[in-house]
Amino acid sequence: MSPNPNLNTIKIIFSPSMLVALMMGFSCGLPLLLTIDVLKAWMTIEGVDLSVIGLMSLVGLPYTVKFLWAPFLDRYIPPFLGRRRGWMLIAQSGLMISIISLGSTNPSDQPALMAFTAFLVTFFSASQDIVVDAYRREDIPDAELGFASSLYINGYRMGMLLAGGGGLILAGQIPFSMVYMIMGGCLLPGIITTLLAPEPKINGNPPQSLQAAVIEPLVEYFTRPGALWVLAFILLYKVGDSMAAAMATPFYLDIGFSTTEIGAVVKLVGFWATLAGALLGGVLTLRIGMYASLWVFGILQSLSTACFALLAHLGYSIPALTAVIGFENLASGMGTVAFVAFMAMMTDKRFTATQYALLSSLMGIPRVIAAAPTGYAVKFLGWEKFFIACALIAIPGMLLLIKSSVFNISANPSEQKN
Repeated sequence: MSPNPNLNTIKIIFSPSMLVALMMGFSCGLPLLLTIDVLKAWMTIEGVDLSVIGLMSLVGLPYTVKFLWAPFLDRYIPPFLGRRRGWMLIAQSGLMISIISLGSTNPSDQPALMAFTAFLVTFFSASQDIVVDAYRREDIPDAELGFASSLYINGYRMGMLLAGGGGLILAGQIPFSMVYMIMGGCLLPGIITTLLAPEPKINGNPPQSLQAAVIEPLVEYFTRPGALWVLAFILLYKVGDSMAAAMATPFYLDIGFSTTEIGAVVKLVGFWATLAGALLGGVLTLRIGMYASLWVFGILQSLSTACFALLAHLGYSIPALTAVIGFENLASGMGTVAFVAFMAMMTDKRFTATQYALLSSLMGIPRVIAAAPTGYAVKFLGWEKFFIACALIAIPGMLLLIKSSVFNISANPSEQKN
């Protein structure tokens, strides 16, 4: 997608579609930490055994395998509100009920019931993610997807901040059951947005059978020229960033920063820098286009990773830490916006839920696989060389941008003119 000089940036930024993207991001980000940080804090306070608390991480499995039921959401249309809004309302309603129900369980006396209820929270949350991603892709033109993705990401982070930080603060004043009731109520704006938002229109027919909903998205994608290059790009574009992030906290501690300093600088400065990066990245994708954005943001990501090597050389320095963290999170926020929007562009609107769920699952592979050996790499290379290596590892992903086929296989070619 090349830049379009005819785009009215101000009109796009303040359009109703962008408000919907922001509100849906908030609704998707809110549930995540309620089954991780907040729930584990509650269980710890109630004296639940650490082995049980550790096993609770398994309730997050639906986020990893959500592509398994995405075809179902592509194939079947609820009898109200349409294919996307209908499923969004079902997922959001189930999510609200399960969050409130989770607060009514007892961690010490009912661990199995709590685990089951937490699993329902993550299932409905993952289902909401599937449909919201599909809705955003189908409702917004390719040229505007970058900015819409930036608002979605910022809304997502605000939802996480409210649930994680706000939830733990509230828990110091009121019972956890009340915290979960309040958090469930915070989903109401998302439900209202679903009811008021328009149902997106698509060209072509959705799959007419469940078998077609599973097979046709794969056939459609893999018969495009250059489809494998796109998969390689998705796997490699942020791999260096993911590897560096995996060892960031041990690095800060190893060069002398305290946990208080890490919390104050890394979490607070990093949070706001990421929000700013996402917003700036969204605006820039409107102005310079997706192709140029991926190049510019990818280079900035690589440079910001290399700055960790500079910090390793300098050693303990709060100003240096602040500068590096601010730059890294700014660049990462920009890169994530373009990356998420690019993946959305690569989906066929008839099968958005299935194809996007698969591509976003691929996006998470480097975070797990590539991050696994980073500890060994640090021992072998040392901090400076490790971060330089992480910066250089970004080069293959960047070089794939040269493959023009990567940007000419959209399933919706009429929109590529924008």
